[in-house]
Amino acid sequence: MKLLLDENLSDRIIHRVSDLYPDSEQVKALGLTNTDDAVIWEYAKTNGFVIVSKDSDFHQRSLLYGHPPKFIYLQVG
Repeated sequence: MKLLLDENLSDRIIHRVSDLYPDSEQVKALGLTNTDDAVIWEYAKTNGFVIVSKDSDFHQRSLLYGHPPKFIYLQVG
């Protein structure tokens, strides 16, 4: 499984999880900063990523459209 971290999560996380989730990326590294959620959703779907975000918009999208891509919703402060 490879993770796609949303821009609301630090890109420093990638280095901490790369041994468990190789080929994971953060949207900034892919040039997808300030990109519409629908574009990120399709990118993840096309490229086999699991989206990880604190964004409730992605949560709503996952409820509406299901998967793929899978989505991990972080509810942290």
